[in-house]
Order: sequence, then C-alpha cells, then structure tokens
Amino acid sequence: MNLVRRFFKKDRDLKNQQLAQAICRITGIKPKNISLYKLALQHKSLYSREESNERLEFLGDAVLSLVVAQYLYKKYPAEEEGFLTEIRSRIVNKESLSELATKLGIDALLVHNIKSKRKENTKGIHCDALEAFIGALYLDHGFHTSEQFIIDKLLHIHIDLDLVTQEDHNYKSKIFIWAQRNKKPIQFTLINTKHAGSNKIFTVHLLLENEIYGEGTGSTKKQAEQMAAKIALEKLDGAPDTEMGTN
Repeated sequence: MNLVRRFFKKDRDLKNQQLAQAICRITGIKPKNISLYKLALQHKSLYSREESNERLEFLGDAVLSLVVAQYLYKKYPAEEEGFLTEIRSRIVNKESLSELATKLGIDALLVHNIKSKRKENTKGIHCDALEAFIGALYLDHGFHTSEQFIIDKLLHIHIDLDLVTQEDHNYKSKIFIWAQRNKKPIQFTLINTKHAGSNKIFTVHLLLENEIYGEGTGSTKKQAEQMAAKIALEKLDGAPDTEMGTN
C-alpha cells in the first residue's frame, strides 16, 4: 500500500513540476501556489462547477479588462471614450483571446472533456482558460505582476495595436453595403432605453424585410446599432445562397 501511495505521489509531483515549468515559460515567473493554476486549467466539462475554472475566469476577465483599459487610456490621451471602448473590445474579444491562449501554449495545458475539435467549439474554452490563468496569476502574485504579464507578454509581443486600430469594424456601414447590393430593405429601430444610474443603456433591433436579424445594446445608440449590425452580418454570413460582399 505504501508503494502505491509513493508511486501516485511521485507521479503527482512530476506533473506539478512540469506544470510549474510551463507556467514559468509563459509568465517568466515561478508559481508560488500551483493549485491555483491547476484550477485555472480545469474546464467544467470534466469537473463540477466548484472544481472548474469559472470563478477564476470571472476574476481574470476583470483584471484583464482593467489593465487593457488603463493601458489604452495612457497610450491614447487625445482619444474619446468610444474609441477606447472599441479598441479594448477588439483586444479582449473571444476570438482574440483564444488566439492568444494558443500562442502562449495555454490551450495545450487545458484539461477538458469536449470531444469536438471544431474551431468554433474550442474558441470559448481557450478564451476562458486564458482569463482564468490571469485570475490565478493575480491571486498568486498580485496585481502588479499580473499587469506586467498582460502588458509585456500579451500587448507588447502578440498585439499589433497599429493594426488593431486600423481594422474596419464599421458593421453598420457593411450591412448597408450588403443591403444595397442585394436590394433588401433594412431598418434600425430603437426599442428600449434604460437608465442605469447616470448612464443610459440603449437597445436596438435591426430589421431585414421586417424580420429581426440583430439586437444590440450599448451606452449610446450608435454602439447599439453597431452591435445589431454585427450580429446580423454574422447570421447572413452563415446563410445559404447569400453573397456578403463585405470584405
């Protein structure tokens, strides 16, 4: 019995050592509490919610959003809130974070029980794992270290901000081009305005031939329309016999 225990302990110690080495390669920092990172890399498909990375994902998402927001605020002192919000959303969206997780090698460390290897099914769990990893790093080493990791290892190495700021994400313009090309009537309709303290939340529907094709919300009507247009374009892109012509 003691031999069996020693065997499993040795195997566990070896796996912990290998994980610690991988974390050090990714962050440049030796982990103090390896169990935090093990939890960050455990997807809910394999474990109960209490043993999954969901709570760390929540925490890491907040840390990442704050660091990126502060970084952009300092880097672009002359830009307005709308520009900063748009650029942050391009950096921390699911697709971008999924690509970052792959580049860092976090995807290879993730433990899950999802059998499908389709890209659209793995984007979300890779994105979540990166956010949970940041949450673990924050709890293990504090905010300053987490901030330096996000800036030095993500923004400076893997994010081309010049390219990000030049990307055409004017979804409203794209949907109008599509509508003109395909001779389809579209209409944006404001359906709700909510007050959240001193702020407003606008909800807009995009109607295509009087059918709702997209619903968007935002702190301005323009943001809500852009979101609704983005959702509509994604639906149209997946529809058969539909020429997008927006690239």
